[in-house]
Amino acid sequence: MVYYKEPDHELAENIIRIQKMEQYFDEVTEAVNSNPNLIQNDVKIREKLQELIDYYESDLWLQDYECDERGELPKDLNRGILSEDGLYNLLCEVKFLGVIENELG
Repeated sequence: MVYYKEPDHELAENIIRIQKMEQYFDEVTEAVNSNPNLIQNDVKIREKLQELIDYYESDLWLQDYECDERGELPKDLNRGILSEDGLYNLLCEVKFLGVIENELG
C-alpha cells in the first residue's frame, strides 16, 4: 500500500521564495555588470534590489540557507542566492556604486 504524503507547505514556500530571489539576484547582478546606471534609473531593478536587501536583512535568508544545509531542497534548484558571500558581495558592490546608503551586516 502506498500512502500519499502531503507536500510540505513550508518547504514549497521556501522553494518559491528562493527561485524568486535567485531571479532578482541574477537580474541585479546583470545590471551591475552591464550598466550600473540601470540600478539608479530603472525603477523595476531598484524594487528588486530593495526586495533582495529586505530578504537578506530578514530571517528568511537564514531559514532558506539552513534548509539548504539540511539537504531539504531539490538538488536541481538554483541556489546562488544562498551562497554565504554572493548576496552580501552584490549588496556591497551596489553600495560602493553609491546606490544604497543603509549599512549591511
